[in-house]
Amino acid sequence: MVTAGDFRNGVTFDMDGSVMQIIEFQHVKPGKGAAFVRTKLRNVVTGAVIEKTFSPTDKYPTAIVEK
Repeated sequence: MVTAGDFRNGVTFDMDGSVMQIIEFQHVKPGKGAAFVRTKLRNVVTGAVIEKTFSPTDKYPTAIVEK
């Protein structure tokens, strides 16, 4: 399992049945409110790129990808 607080570029994980790879991530700590992780993700199967925001405590199963 990988938490959103442990995200790094190149990490692959399973999100809602799709294997996603992190292209970019940014851990944001605003002065007011809770911290969050802003990411840009690529679907490994389709190649689609999405942007998504996570709470640092969100947990996802890791995915091992072979080329």
